Amino acid sequence: MTDRHIIRGGPRGEREVFEYAVLRVVPRVERGECINAGVLVYCRAKAYVGARTHLDEARLLALDPVADVAGVRAALRAVEGVCAGGPAAGQAGRDDPGRRFRWLIAPRSAIVQPGPVHTGLTADPAAETERLLDLLVR
Repeated sequence: MTDRHIIRGGPRGEREVFEYAVLRVVPRVERGECINAGVLVYCRAKAYVGARTHLDEARLLALDPVADVAGVRAALRAVEGVCAGGPAAGQAGRDDPGRRFRWLIAPRSAIVQPGPVHTGLTADPAAETERLLDLLVR
């Protein structure tokens, strides 16, 4: 096992359970090809829901040369906005973090789709979000 797979954090009692899903971009649903473009993280104990995204435009265009890059970027920004909550998130902005996470991970037939949900332990869900982005997307 390499260091990148080891879960870091404080002493055992300080770590909390978190859930995460990878955001995938599927430019041509009928082909089933995708690239990872972000991560969603939810930690109930810390009332945290967050998303970080990174779109590799060259990889996207390799799958679909006529992909709507601006549209994909807008969809990814919208996910980050829903996680942030508040008025900019629309109706979902009034929901608690868990409800926003569950709404975002619901299966959908869109270009930006959530992958399966996984779990782990962390002392810092915001740092975990960044770590997962580096590990699974960049």
